[in-house]
Amino acid sequence: MSYRTAPVKVFIADDSTLIRDRVAAMLGASGMTIVGQAEKPQGSIDGILAAHPDVVVLDVQLEGGSGLQVLRAVRQVAPDIAFVVFSNNSGTSYRKCYLGEGAEDFLDKSTEFSQLAHAVLKASQHARALTPQ
Repeated sequence: MSYRTAPVKVFIADDSTLIRDRVAAMLGASGMTIVGQAEKPQGSIDGILAAHPDVVVLDVQLEGGSGLQVLRAVRQVAPDIAFVVFSNNSGTSYRKCYLGEGAEDFLDKSTEFSQLAHAVLKASQHARALTPQ
């Protein structure tokens, strides 16, 4: 019996239009649905709370702020939304901080791009397991 009845809904928060487009194309090709995108922290928070995706692909650096602002704000209101951090800022301190704040996974854009779809799917399964049906 499979519990997945709908495609994974993903929101992309990244300050680079090029990266957002690449991630959207890759995840879309994997059967996921992109429900929103933003480049700034407040736009990301508003969009995520409006779309209520299964997973947010989040960059550490956003235009005018950080992904940590987004992670903290959304987790307070909607702790069932999973986060996969996807960043070039992938040092140990960043990883510890974001994972400690509740991100499901942390991937380096420069070396782990090909692993993103798998990480998003895994995060969505964990998030859905925590969501009451």
